[in-house]
Formats: sequence, structure tokens, C-alpha cells
Amino acid sequence: YYGIKIVHSSETEVCACPDNIPLKTGDMVIVPSRYGKDLGRVLGPVQCCLEINENEIIQVIRKATDNDIAVYQGNTEKEQDAMDICKEKILLHKLDMKLVSAHYLLDEPKILFFFTADARVDFRELVKDLVSIFKMRIELRQIGVRDESRVLGGVAVCSRTYCCHGLTDKLRPVSIKMAKEQNLSLNSMKISGPCGRLLCCLSYEYDFYHEEKKKYPQEGSRIVFEDTAYKVAEVNILSKRIHLTTNDGRAQDIPFSCFHYNDAEGSWKIRI
Repeated sequence: YYGIKIVHSSETEVCACPDNIPLKTGDMVIVPSRYGKDLGRVLGPVQCCLEINENEIIQVIRKATDNDIAVYQGNTEKEQDAMDICKEKILLHKLDMKLVSAHYLLDEPKILFFFTADARVDFRELVKDLVSIFKMRIELRQIGVRDESRVLGGVAVCSRTYCCHGLTDKLRPVSIKMAKEQNLSLNSMKISGPCGRLLCCLSYEYDFYHEEKKKYPQEGSRIVFEDTAYKVAEVNILSKRIHLTTNDGRAQDIPFSCFHYNDAEGSWKIRI
């Protein structure tokens, strides 16, 4: 199996390849996408197959030829003109939608227009206009704002390319709970990406934090130390220190190595 990225949409697919088609990283291939036959780039062989659903594996059709590459490059140049025409028609019909991209398929006369909108859009008249101009099949696809970032790409707050565009398109659900678990700021401006949704990278280390914190006292639990009742205010698994506070405002910052769990009493103790 090979990981293959669809060039236009930046979606990644796991593909099987016939034995008579040798592939290496960087090769261009023709694969069936959910929109039709499209150009893909080989990312490399898949190392772990445990999480692969065999029903979702697609078959590489063939290696891309020089003519396929030339056609794709020619289509890319025509896509900007198609975008300009479609934008004019959207304004003409006063439709509340934002055009994201246009895409010509390789092996069939069809143009895909991707757009975002806050609600359903009746674009039947728009399609009629576009068909009369381009004389080929037209499809309009409504996508979400995270999908828009994946298609267009860009530079994120970390100064690297968007994860959804450059690394993976598997958009896992991201929740505010993930930020809380990692002791991150809950200011939405600081933990949201350019798409306006929570950062995809919040999910990368969540499982690690979630499992690691099981080894530590729970935040909010009570611990008696030097005849004083403390509350666990914060657990920092990176510095391996635990911040304790009292009701009267006193605080202690103690290394985790000083804590041990008393099985007989079912509670944590501090030994310094």
C-alpha cells in the first residue's frame, strides 16, 4: 500500500498498486478520487496497516505520463479564468457564497467549483449560466472552512504550512477539552487556526497527556502535607512538578518524585 496525496485537494488516500507498476516516492499517478480521475503524488509506502480500512483502499490506475502532467498544468492556468467567470456570475445572481477554487478533471470534461457558505445555496441558475459558457459538466461542491484551508494551504501561527494541507487531511474532531488537558490558554484567539476553528495540532499530543496524567494526582484532589490540607491546582507533566494551593492563599510547587500513592489508604502522600 502507498500513501498518495491528491494534488488539487491535498486529500491523502491509501492506495493499492498493481504489481506491474513499480512506484517510488515522488512519482505522479492517476487515481480515482471522489470527484473523478485525478492526479496524485506518491508520498511513500505505508509502514503500518493496522488502522487501514480495506474497504476505503483505492486502486492506482496508472502512472502519470508527460502528457497527463502537461494537461494538468494547462488546466491549472485555465482554472483562474474559470474562477473569475464564476465570481462574476455569483455577484450577478446575488448568491451568499464564497468561491474557494475551481478544478478541471483530467480524463473527463468537467469543472468542479468548491465554495463555502453559512447556509444552503440555491445555485441552479448559476449552474445553467456556467454550462452555457463552458459547454461541459459543472459541479458545485459546498465545503467547510477547515476543508477550505486544506485546499488553499497557507502559513500557520507556528510558521509552518497548515497541517491539514501539508501533513494530513484527516480532520480529527478537536475540542476545548484537549487544550485544558495540556494546560494551554483557553483564549480562543490563541488556540484557533486561520480557519477560525480550534488548531488541529491540539489533538496531536492529547492522547499522551491524557494517559500520562493518570500517573499523577488529579487536579482538584486534596492532599495533606505538614498538617495542612492542599488542593492540587496544576499538574505539569513536562517539568514533572505539581502546584498545590490552600484556601488561605499559600502555595507549594513540589516535584512529582516526592509523591507516592498509598494503596492501603487509597490516597496520595508527599514524602520529602
